[in-house]
Amino acid sequence: MSDIETRRRKLKFRADRRGFRELDLYMQQFTDKHLVAFDSDQLDQFEAVLDIPDQFVFDWIMGRGEPPQEVRSEVLDLLLSFRYSAPT
Repeated sequence: MSDIETRRRKLKFRADRRGFRELDLYMQQFTDKHLVAFDSDQLDQFEAVLDIPDQFVFDWIMGRGEPPQEVRSEVLDLLLSFRYSAPT
């Protein structure tokens, strides 16, 4: 397994198990769809998103505020534009 694949697996584990159930479900779908295509720079950006407290990220996803400019990134914008679809 390559270094980038190992890193993706670790970030997926971390993203999928944040401890905030609603955010866990959202992140699971997001990572399933996008993580495999992220390059090293995007993985850095995603890791920075994972360092943001859950409640802030959840509020931004729900449209209750905007992230400060200093935390904005291509990956955060992709996460905020992602639309969760409930499993059937």
